[in-house]
Amino acid sequence: MSSHDDVREFLASRRAKITPQQAGLASYGRRRVPGLRREEVAMLAGVSTDYYARLERGNLVGVSDSVLDAIARALRLDDAETAHLYDLTRAANTAPKAARRKTPAQQQIRPSVQRVLDGMADVAAIVMNGRLDLLATSTLGAALYSPVYDDGTRPPNLARFCFFDPQARALYPHWDEAANTTVAMLRTEAGRHPYDRYLSDLIGELSTRSDTFRDRWANHNVRLHRTGAKEYNHPVVGRLTLEFDVMDLSADDGLALTAFTAADSSSRDGLKLLASWAATLDHDDQQSVVQKNPNTT
Repeated sequence: MSSHDDVREFLASRRAKITPQQAGLASYGRRRVPGLRREEVAMLAGVSTDYYARLERGNLVGVSDSVLDAIARALRLDDAETAHLYDLTRAANTAPKAARRKTPAQQQIRPSVQRVLDGMADVAAIVMNGRLDLLATSTLGAALYSPVYDDGTRPPNLARFCFFDPQARALYPHWDEAANTTVAMLRTEAGRHPYDRYLSDLIGELSTRSDTFRDRWANHNVRLHRTGAKEYNHPVVGRLTLEFDVMDLSADDGLALTAFTAADSSSRDGLKLLASWAATLDHDDQQSVVQKNPNTT
């Protein structure tokens, strides 16, 4: 899909979510669209209908930040959606020669980062890139995500696990929510890096092999996944409710460390039991669970 198509479908999908009543507009007669009309968005944003229609067709050449902000307000975009609109605008304004799909530079986990993870004995921590490749973990983080490592693929990818592996519906008791979040995170990353060849290939694979992914991808939902709570039904210790915090690794472009901590006493006990289980694994078992390849892409 071209960047112009992405812009058109994203704006149209956001416009369809807002009713005239929500926008404070009077509604007269029968409407052919479920949400706002183009001319209503244009009026709310303070631009001409022709100009907004041109933008929604994907022609964002020369559009100013003030206009983008006005459209974001008119469409009631949240922070993630507004950032995505700016990302799509940058992609649409990229010269065709520069828009060729790029092979990303090899991502490496620095030894100091791995030492930090190794020192987090009581914290489940993982390092991922924007494609949701699981690149490094603490020992407890590897134990938490042990089902993800079962198929032997390296690096394991949380999106492939979510949509292709039957264990995902067991590990994630709220699988629909996990699936929606996964797709929204990939859609956000695609806006930031539309010419990442590995990301494009991953999205193509998921779209080809999974109807459920393809349906969710068409919704154009995006999300900033920075903090929150997740539930797991771990095959070893059962139900866990964990709070997570995401921290960008500023020296490693595109990589982020996510730390999981227990939100209640039952989950704290579960993490302690999980740590005890992880400590019983011999070296070969740990290597089958923990991927510590510093040259992972």
